[in-house]
Parts: sequence; C-alpha cells; structure tokens
Amino acid sequence: MLLALGIAATSLAAVAQTDSVNLPDMGASADSILSRKEEEDYARTLLMQMRAYEVLVEDPLISAFFSDMGYRLVSYSDRPDKSFTFVVLNEDTINAFAAPGGVIALFSGMILTADDENEIAGVLAHEIAHITQLHLYRTMEKSKEMAIPIALAMLGLMLAGGGGGEAIQGALIGGSAALQQAQINFTRQHESEADRIGIRTLSQAGFDPEGMVTFFEKMDRATRAGGEGPPEYLRTHPVNVSRIAEAADRAQQMNPGQPSSQLDFFLMQARLRTLVSKTPAEALKYFDDRRRRADIRESEVEAIEYGSAIAMQQQGRYEEARKSLERLVAHGDHLAYSLQLADLDVDSGHVEAAIERLDDLYTIFPGNHAIVMAYGEALLHEKDPQRAEKAEQILREHLLRNDDDPLLYELYARASDYSGNEIRASEAIAESYYLRGQVHEAAMQLSRLAEKSDLNYYQRARITARLDEMRRKMIELGEDPAQG
Repeated sequence: MLLALGIAATSLAAVAQTDSVNLPDMGASADSILSRKEEEDYARTLLMQMRAYEVLVEDPLISAFFSDMGYRLVSYSDRPDKSFTFVVLNEDTINAFAAPGGVIALFSGMILTADDENEIAGVLAHEIAHITQLHLYRTMEKSKEMAIPIALAMLGLMLAGGGGGEAIQGALIGGSAALQQAQINFTRQHESEADRIGIRTLSQAGFDPEGMVTFFEKMDRATRAGGEGPPEYLRTHPVNVSRIAEAADRAQQMNPGQPSSQLDFFLMQARLRTLVSKTPAEALKYFDDRRRRADIRESEVEAIEYGSAIAMQQQGRYEEARKSLERLVAHGDHLAYSLQLADLDVDSGHVEAAIERLDDLYTIFPGNHAIVMAYGEALLHEKDPQRAEKAEQILREHLLRNDDDPLLYELYARASDYSGNEIRASEAIAESYYLRGQVHEAAMQLSRLAEKSDLNYYQRARITARLDEMRRKMIELGEDPAQG
C-alpha cells in the first residue's frame, strides 16, 4: 500500500501557510527521482512525526528483527542500493504501507495475525517492490494533486482530525480512501507488479514464496466472512480469486525456500503481543489458549513460554518468570532469553547479577543495540556516579553508529546527568526532543543552554551550530524560528 497522504488539497487546510515550507518537490514525472539526500530527508521527517504521535514500537529486539528481515529482502531486490527504513506501528490493524524515502511500516495487528514469518516477509517483499518500481512516483504523475510534501500531508491529516488516536490512524492508513476510481484502477496495476516482483524476491532471499499466497488466502477469507468489513489492508490491496491464482502459479515456479524452525519470528511475535496487550493478564490468556491447540508447533511452544514469562514479570510474579526463562535457557541459549533474565534481575532487585550478565554479553556482542540499551539501563538503575561514567562512555561510543534513536539519547542524557556532565545531558535531551518531532522544544533546550556563561569555546560553538540547524528545520516545517 502506497502511503497516499497527499491526495486531497483539503487535507492541508489545517496547516497554515504551507507555501513557505521548503521540502523538496516530488515533481510530475516518474523519471524525476528524488536524490538520496532528499529521500533521506523525507524518511527522517516521517519518522519524527510518527514518534511525535507515539505510534512506533521502539523495542530494540522487535525493531532489529523486522529491520533485518527487510534488509535481507532488499539485498535480493532490484534496487539493493536504495535507502530503506523498516518500522513497526502499534496499531491493532491488519495493514502495512510504503512511503517516500523507503519507509516501510508493518502494523502490529498484521504481525500478530501472521501464522509464520513467510507471510510477513511476503508483505515486506510486496512493499519493497512498490518502492523499487517507483510506484509512488508513477501515481503522482497520474494524479498531479498528489505531488505535495508527504510529511506536511501527514501532519495536515492529523491536525484536521484533532490529533487523537483515531485521527492518527486515519492519517497513517486512511488516505487512500479519498482516491478517485481511476487512481484506484491505476494502483491495481502496481499491485500486480509488486506481487510478481515480490514473490521473486522472497524466493531469492530464501523465504517460502507460498507465504504471500497463504496471506492472500487469509485476507480473502476475511473478506468473505463479512461482519464489520474487510481488513484495512484489503481496501488498497484488493485480493480476488484471479490475484490469488496468479500468485500461487508464480510461487510454484520458485524455489520453496530454506526450511526454518521460525523460532526467532515466534519469539518476537510473542514479545510484541505482551507489549501491545492492554494488560499482562490479556496476553497470558492468549498464550494459555494457544498452548492448548492441537496444531501448535514446537518452536511456538517455546515462544509461548517466553511471552508468558514476560507477562508474569509484568505482573510481579518474578520467581515464576525466572523458572520459565531458566528452562528456556537450558533448552537452548538465545539472546532474547538472556536479555529478559537481565531485565528480570533488575526488576527483582538483583542489579549486580544483571550487570554481570550484560557485561558478558557486551563483551561478546559489543555493537548490539539491544544489549547496549539494557546494559546502560542496568548501570544507571541505582544512579551511582562511577557506573554512570561507564554507561556514558559505552553509550557515547554507540551513538557514533546509531545517532537516530531518541531512546538512546534519553539514556545517554541520564548517564551524563548522573555522572555530573550537565552540558552533555542537556544536549542529549535536545536531540531526543528533535528526533521525536518536537523541534521547537529541542531548539528551546539549546537556546537556554547557549545562554550559560560558563561554556567553553568548543561547547558554545557546538551548541550554536546545532541550534542553527534546528532553526532551519523549523523554517522547513513552517514554524517560527524566533520562538526557538
């Protein structure tokens, strides 16, 4: 599904004076492709706004798993050189979309509905094909009124809806409803092409291309079931008998993929369920019901115990959670189990054990983002200045390779604060604001910092330069830089 947020001029009615915005123009020709820098600018702005409206799942393990799956597919696509960003949205809707700059989003409802990783890989391969085949730009060429800045279109739709949860979801998944019938027909050509290329990519990447077929069949059954209507995915990805047959025929001609226990997928699916469930009890009930099914696979049983352990920890049932996790580790060591045990150690007051466990993991996997984040949290748990200095050093090194994560900046700010480095703490807080789309707040933070009389030359030059960059961003977004 192409993220059709710029499809109606009225969508921008809630954004005043949008003509002053200086984001790059998409252009009217599909041959006029954005430069890599322009695409990256779009992607960054889109992510900033998603964070501002708190719709992203920012769990390091979940994010890494689906990003790795996406990049694996991209490496076998027609354009492995293109920039992509893969995110998971906390929306209980069966949907996915592709947006300018190579942003591809999976909704949590989509992931939790899947029976295996091949179905999700099929969705990702389809969305990747939309990007590599320039479908968004072709659609813009077909419908000139769509050629407006995607970031502002999203903002306009959200503001027009009042900024609430329903408005956010509408901005993310509902833009396509305003397409004219001719535009929809044009998009269906893209759907067929994305199916064909996506199935080929699936097979070449080692996934089972039947995953796309089984997902289509599942969507078709949902359509025929009636009730409240088809899943959101089907409103812009219409599935019919001929499309399923075509996909099945193509899949049968492809390599069936490499056999896999799919344990990693089931673990992340279970983890996601515990994170998005309204209560731990709700997650536990699902796991208990699932455990009783006759068709459950061995790797699913392991994942269910893992998810149940997380939910029990959330309930404060630490000993029960520990027994489950230790059973899992005895069955087969996995990073997810070790990290959860460390998190359990911190929650249950065994901070020393957590730090020892994470120190070992960090030594083995020094650049792993999930380990670095967990290690930093454990070191800062008791606000000890010496441990804070160690955390500050680890996090600063990690920021050199991961400068786009607001949670990392927030953790680094705490480490700097506890170790007595007030300047670095304030700068890090400003960066976390900025990455969450709170550009005005970020600029205000740096403005106050720049007023300090005890800054040395290098500190003042660094802060002033970054403040100038943020003010330029405010101009791009139509805000008054004089207020930042």
